[in-house]
Amino acid sequence: MRFTRSHRTGHLPMTMRPGTDAAATTTPAFTTSTTAATAATAAIPHGTAPAPTAPTLDELLAFARTAAADPGLAARLRALQTSPDARNWIPLAGPAGSEAWVIGWPPGAETGWHDHGGSVGAFATAAGRLHESSLAVPLPGAGWRSLELLPDLDRERTLPAGAGRAFGAHHIHQVVNPSPDEHAISVHVYYPPLPLMRRYSRRGRVLGLETVERPEQW
Repeated sequence: MRFTRSHRTGHLPMTMRPGTDAAATTTPAFTTSTTAATAATAAIPHGTAPAPTAPTLDELLAFARTAAADPGLAARLRALQTSPDARNWIPLAGPAGSEAWVIGWPPGAETGWHDHGGSVGAFATAAGRLHESSLAVPLPGAGWRSLELLPDLDRERTLPAGAGRAFGAHHIHQVVNPSPDEHAISVHVYYPPLPLMRRYSRRGRVLGLETVERPEQW
């Protein structure tokens, strides 16, 4: 897992309308503007098909909210903190074979734009406040490097302590702790366990594929 740090000095390495699903729309959410294929991109899977016993989004969100309300998890995370500016996380066993993480966010910490490799998931804020910028688009096949997004896809939401959200396989987002002085804690859960993460740049309506990270890199 990798985060960047904003509102401080430098950087630290780490939506479709509500109720709609990008995969169900008939109008493409983007136009392909560049097709510079690379071997790494060509090998990217679009996620593993969930098994019949896969947890539902409601179950993932319920787990995230329940874990976020557990003061013992927040205490364990704080016990690992080595300095006020340190970011840290601990793994959890999620429901039905999912993976989960409790994540600590220093003031100004952010993820940068990324997806979850085709996994679905949910997250909930345990302490502090997080802000999410998000969109949902089905990606084209291998070989693309940038997409021009259609207007009105971006969504913004603030999640104070106790709030959470679930998301589908096409979810792309950036999460930030906007506070200049308050730490935040959140619980995140994914199914299937993350096979990879694609990291993106945003320049207006242009979404650029920057890197692809595998679990061994986190």
